[in-house]
Amino acid sequence: MSVWSTNSSVCLELGKNHPYKDGFGDRPHRLYSKYLHSLKRSKMSHPTDELQTRRYLSWRKLHLSRAKLKASSKTSALLSGFAMVAMVELQIQSTQKVTSEVLVAFTVITTLLVAVHMLALMISTCILPNIEAICNLDSINLVEESPHERLHWYIETAWAFSTLLGLILFLAEIAILCWVKFIDIDSYAAWSATVVLVPILFVFLAFAVHFYRSLVAHKYETTLSGIRELEMLKEQIEQGDIEGRNGINELIHNIHVV
Repeated sequence: MSVWSTNSSVCLELGKNHPYKDGFGDRPHRLYSKYLHSLKRSKMSHPTDELQTRRYLSWRKLHLSRAKLKASSKTSALLSGFAMVAMVELQIQSTQKVTSEVLVAFTVITTLLVAVHMLALMISTCILPNIEAICNLDSINLVEESPHERLHWYIETAWAFSTLLGLILFLAEIAILCWVKFIDIDSYAAWSATVVLVPILFVFLAFAVHFYRSLVAHKYETTLSGIRELEMLKEQIEQGDIEGRNGINELIHNIHVV
């Protein structure tokens, strides 16, 4: 059997050792090696590609959920304890001129404050041990065993109740408490507390909105950057596949078996 090259007049007889001329004998080997190299390059992962995998992203979310639950539990325990102590230690005499509307507002806000923070504390206490168990193992391969993905909305609810709604109720609690405590002594003191706390409440809300928008913008930019990196990786892989197919096609077209 003879192997002829369509681009040259060189003939090789299989089974015999012939001296290669014009580099033709090395050309098929080079083309095939180039094809294997392109396939290997397309299958190899870039050093930064592992950081973009789904498992690594889930691992990052795991640590973020852990931090949120820890902050929620500490904040909720502190503020709910303060509200309970304020309600228990507050002594109201029957001779005080506290109106029933102020007392109703105080009891409602205190109850809501304690209930919201207790709900956030309960969610944090139930979910945090399961997340801590996976984080302490320090193994990214076990991230699928963590419930942070499935319980994502519960974690966000605890975070919102503790840091947003709970703090707003806490500021309202301070204002009502000043009315109950100082209205019988000096009404100007109660009004002063209200005048100071109203702009603070608006500043707090403005900061919360600004922080949320900044966080969303940061997540959007990070996601967009990750998508661009994935697109560049896809183009590199497709380019490697095209080079490999061109190499093997050139190898096939340059060889004619007789």
